Amino acid sequence: MSDLFPPFAPDPDEPRKRLFKPVPFRVIVPNIITLVALCLGLTAIRLAYEGRLEPAVFAIIVAAALDGVDGRVARMLKGTSRFGAELDSLADFVNFGVTPALVLYSFILHELKSVGWIAVLVFAIAMVLRLARFNVMLDTPNRPEWQKNFFTGMPAPAGAITSLLPIYLHFLGVPVVGASVAPVVLVYLLGLAFLMVSTIPVYSGKTIGKYVPRHYVLPIFVVSVALFGLLVSFPFEMLTVITVLFLASIPVSVMRYRRLERLDASATKVEPDLPLPGA
Repeated sequence: MSDLFPPFAPDPDEPRKRLFKPVPFRVIVPNIITLVALCLGLTAIRLAYEGRLEPAVFAIIVAAALDGVDGRVARMLKGTSRFGAELDSLADFVNFGVTPALVLYSFILHELKSVGWIAVLVFAIAMVLRLARFNVMLDTPNRPEWQKNFFTGMPAPAGAITSLLPIYLHFLGVPVVGASVAPVVLVYLLGLAFLMVSTIPVYSGKTIGKYVPRHYVLPIFVVSVALFGLLVSFPFEMLTVITVLFLASIPVSVMRYRRLERLDASATKVEPDLPLPGA
């Protein structure tokens, strides 16, 4: 019987088939940045529940900065992929929806018990709905060019950084701890959740000109260095100022959007056909 089924010896010269195609390293780099940002977001939750709020806030800020870098790195390296886009959305949900809400819960919202937890759920769900709408709008090809300068609702990183304003004020010596202040923080967090799921236009500045006039280059360098130095030396003061200025800019964004919308409508309006003479 052994002669009927001789052992099969593969041809040594036959090339072996690869089970998986190799992935270019330029595609992997942006995903590594996204995963590092996700690790920072998860670590911020641990730090907050250990009572180390300051490094928790910094971890969220760095995660937001990396979120602004990974997409640009992917486009620069021509390493964009569907996998990277999905991973980025999931990381944004954790970093900017779950993490800030849990940090605020450990900081003050736990004073309200179940009501505070409901606010955490509302903020996190609002964030995931906002991200889902953002992903759907990316597939809309007929958007006017000027609309690309605006987000629909508050963007995810801005929502996370803005939500931590009570913690910034706490480190500046403002009394924001206690059961009497917790309802104010709850209303503030719910207001941010509403801004994220709303259709309120928020200026993004993504399509600002690629070229800068030569006489502006050196002043931009000086201002950038000054702002970085202020942020490092006075982090919570600067974060508070940035948050307040951002919230104050939303009405300006709405007015600007409405004005451009009216101009676009008037430019695309088709005049009615005039009757021919003698008709």
